[in-house]
Amino acid sequence: MPLESSSRVVQALTRRGFNAEREAVTLIAESETPELALEAAVERAPDDALVLTVAHVREALAADPVPDPEQVSEDSADSAGPSAAPADTDAGAAGESHAPTHDADPSGSTGAATPDRAGERVDVPHETGGSGSAVGSRSPPTPVVANDMTGQSTGTGAYDEFVGVFRDRYDRLASQLRGRVNHRPADSVESMGGGADVEIIGLVNDIRSTASGHWLIELEDTTGTFPCLVMKDRDIADLVNELLMDECIAVSGTLADDAGIVFVDAIHFPDVPRTHRPNTADRHVQAALISDVHVGSQEFLGDAWSRFADWLHTEEAEHVEYLLIAGDMVEGVGVYPNQDEELTIIDIYEQYETFAEHLKEVPGDVEIVMIPGNHDAVRLAEPQPGFDEELRGIMSAHDPQIVSNPAMVDVEGVNILMYHGVSLDEVIAELPAEKASYDEPHKAMYHLLKKRHVAPQFGGRTRVAPEERDYLVIDEVPDVFHTGHVHKLGWGKYHNVLAVNSGCWQAQTDFQKSVNIDPDAGYAPILDLDTLEMTVRKFA
Repeated sequence: MPLESSSRVVQALTRRGFNAEREAVTLIAESETPELALEAAVERAPDDALVLTVAHVREALAADPVPDPEQVSEDSADSAGPSAAPADTDAGAAGESHAPTHDADPSGSTGAATPDRAGERVDVPHETGGSGSAVGSRSPPTPVVANDMTGQSTGTGAYDEFVGVFRDRYDRLASQLRGRVNHRPADSVESMGGGADVEIIGLVNDIRSTASGHWLIELEDTTGTFPCLVMKDRDIADLVNELLMDECIAVSGTLADDAGIVFVDAIHFPDVPRTHRPNTADRHVQAALISDVHVGSQEFLGDAWSRFADWLHTEEAEHVEYLLIAGDMVEGVGVYPNQDEELTIIDIYEQYETFAEHLKEVPGDVEIVMIPGNHDAVRLAEPQPGFDEELRGIMSAHDPQIVSNPAMVDVEGVNILMYHGVSLDEVIAELPAEKASYDEPHKAMYHLLKKRHVAPQFGGRTRVAPEERDYLVIDEVPDVFHTGHVHKLGWGKYHNVLAVNSGCWQAQTDFQKSVNIDPDAGYAPILDLDTLEMTVRKFA
């Protein structure tokens, strides 16, 4: 049994009523006969033990020398892998597909990724089913994370660190723009003659309108700032409405006669190349994309979650080998005013313990990747490191990969950018309603792709922590962009990148009513990794 079969060990232990320390699972998985090692460890564990420890496993391995693999019986072999028995007939049937109607978008949106499949409607029984599995014994490759900053945080909040992170942002995004413009530094432009053609790359330092209704944009690079004027009657004036403070852009234009300002002819964003061709898996395999579970809230949809988990055990879900959760596992404590009045569990650790119990309902051979969100017990400032060791221990079922927010995750060759999505509030607040709204959250995501940064604006709704590098820059174009946070379901394609906001598992709270949020709850977008087509299933 190779290392990647740790999830099968966890599932076998779960069926026996045990949690396990991560190192204990690894010891079993790495042993020559994991099946017998697991049986021996379970037999030697105290009757009242709920957690299988490293000590239990080592004691069992020391007492029972590694046996000849040929002596392993078929019965014991079954114990370390998922049951191959058919699912209970009461296990949840296929979910109801749901696809909000979206008009085609000039930027490249297709609205629903695959309207024909997403339009399928399959009834979901409201009774929760048994835990029998029909998915068989699967061993999917472990996803590879490219930019997990967990344990790498160096920021102390010093002024110089903020300067450093913005310099890093500028350098990396400017490098994406230099292939399209011949950049001249701000201090060099000041010495050029009036009427000269000029191109500048900079961070947006200020945006204001003139008395005549034109737009004055101040760009800053590493040498200084320079004013750029966009005339209100130019076609590009509409692009000014898309700008956020601190994002990186390039402008092309002509210097005024006194060389004190640039009259802008074109605005360039780092953007996703229109020639981008997404990667796909080389076999038919699927991933479920979900977020915002919010265990601990009075409005957590526990029955819907159980129906979803039961469905994952059915033959219809046999190709769903990955579960990607984009933050907010629990409701948290003290996140918004009077939140305690809407909690069923007021202790944060008990919330995670309950979430872990729900996670055990998921088939043990599903690879799970989780990132934190703003309700989770990590720092609010982004990038957010993954959970600490205590919380990881609580959520050890299936040995999930718990990584930072954001994270680029390679799932069978498909690059999936996971970001919880707090900055979507910023984008929706700052941009015109026709360009970004809560009803169509994927369109707000398009702007983050266009800016190649998941949280460009500093000092607003999104807290940013200074690090040695800006982990929020989108260096590599993802094939899929997965977010949550806004509790709304929406998806579409931007320059061949599939943008998915996956809704939530929490009904409307009193706080959401007060801010006019009507959540899309109990949905599970199911992504075909070999085609990047999507089916959305409803379980609420």
